Amino acid sequence: MLSLLLLALAVPMSAVLLAAAAPALSAHSVALEAKYLVGRCIAFVALLAIAPILIGLTLAVRLTSRGPVLFRQRRVGQDGELFEMLKFRSMRVADAAGFVPVAGAAPGGVEGVDRRTPIGRFIRRTSLDELPQLWNVVRGDMCLVGPRPERPEHVERFSVDVPGYGNRHRVRVGLTGLAQVNGSRGASCIATRAEMDNAYIDGWSLGLDIRILGRTAGAVLRGAE
Repeated sequence: MLSLLLLALAVPMSAVLLAAAAPALSAHSVALEAKYLVGRCIAFVALLAIAPILIGLTLAVRLTSRGPVLFRQRRVGQDGELFEMLKFRSMRVADAAGFVPVAGAAPGGVEGVDRRTPIGRFIRRTSLDELPQLWNVVRGDMCLVGPRPERPEHVERFSVDVPGYGNRHRVRVGLTGLAQVNGSRGASCIATRAEMDNAYIDGWSLGLDIRILGRTAGAVLRGAE
């Protein structure tokens, strides 16, 4: 939560770098590269600022359930490049036989099994599980605002079934995006999400990024109430 507030407050610093740049994004535009550079700097500062929160969440995940602290999953980034997206693990890990030690139909599992841990339910509701993706931003895999990355198998299918879906990979994927702040997340319509992602790319501006970050921070704070 604190990191998102820091991002919403810090992004205007990029105005100096972007003021003279053309508002329309292209794969190699000065504005796009400046956006990425400033975003990486902001993400690095945010990681330092929230280090105590990250340490606390690391201990909470480690001490309350068996398994790794971080969940790593291959996602598709800009121009179809694959990378490992990071999250705090929010689910129980199956044993060698595939047994998951919790039952009940709910989201976050397979075949109707709810695999979320107690701390996992909290960090997913508050979006705290997404904080390690700030490191993805520092690495250059992602940026602060852009289309959300999807798994390779889904991208392959959606690129065939959904008109314009592949065009959303023209820019770097983001921590949050126009589609997400307008409710297109999770089990939402993929065509609508792709349409909003492409509208964001075509109509990008610094002000739009700031508004999206502000709305994201507000949504996270409301989720924590």
